[in-house]
Amino acid sequence: MGEFEAIRQADMKVATIGWRLVTANAALCDRLEPGTGLQLHTLEQFDTASRGAARAHFGFATPVAVEGVVAGSPADHAGIKADDSLVRVGSVEIAALAGKPMTTDRLVAAQLAIAALPADEPMVIEVIRAGAAQRFTLQPIPVCRSRFELRIAPDWSASADGTMVQIGSRFVEEYADDQLAAVIAHELSHNILRHRVRLEERGANFGILSGFGANVKYFRQTELQADLLSVYLLTNADYPQRAAIDFWRKFGPSKAGGIFRIRSHPAWRDRIATLEAELAKIAMLSVRPVIPALVDERDRPLDGNWNAIIIRHR
Repeated sequence: MGEFEAIRQADMKVATIGWRLVTANAALCDRLEPGTGLQLHTLEQFDTASRGAARAHFGFATPVAVEGVVAGSPADHAGIKADDSLVRVGSVEIAALAGKPMTTDRLVAAQLAIAALPADEPMVIEVIRAGAAQRFTLQPIPVCRSRFELRIAPDWSASADGTMVQIGSRFVEEYADDQLAAVIAHELSHNILRHRVRLEERGANFGILSGFGANVKYFRQTELQADLLSVYLLTNADYPQRAAIDFWRKFGPSKAGGIFRIRSHPAWRDRIATLEAELAKIAMLSVRPVIPALVDERDRPLDGNWNAIIIRHR
């Protein structure tokens, strides 16, 4: 397998897990978008040295193209295929979207514009396939509003900015799919609970400053809330309920302890104890999807009371 296909395969693994989570948990989300199952990319995301080869491999005929299609999704049913170059999606004309050269601005603009279309109305999609114009009608389904992206990097990075979940490539390379789903569910939970906006409203500092001063209590609160919601997302999507615990048992000892511990994040053993207690509650419920009371708090200001959430490891 060549480098470009390896990247596509990894990106589609993240996209497919994300799709499974956002479709199964639409009832938990108050911000929905038209779910298509399209994973998009742009030629601009490739560096200058590899851009020509990427253009030839993926057949870019427009600035934004289909990297892949989630199996069984509306895009799959409509007949759209990987390497179709997008001309129009509903009312979104790809060529009219602004973006600086050498950035992913136009890709992001396309994703956000498509997300703003009606969540359950048919859309006409025009593409160029092997040099020929083609037209498809796609019937989307309402899903949680969030896009998913693979980040090629040597570090252990995973983040959510309110509209996107970004997962570092090392998680894809080194963790089983169920445990990768736990990481993605955690980050998606941040978006569902509007943590980025709520942290900004509290004046929280991000990055290295998140582990100092008054920032700590708010970040620990959001991390624990995302942990709790993630097991509901996994349950509703029929992933093993203990996937998050399995992840922390593998990741925690080597990556989240000692000098690697981030002060803005609770101790990994306490996170496992907290998840264990929540799973015991879920085990008493048979209805699906399970909708925790936590989602009703997403419009409330953060109070920083993370100690009221955590269960200490003994």
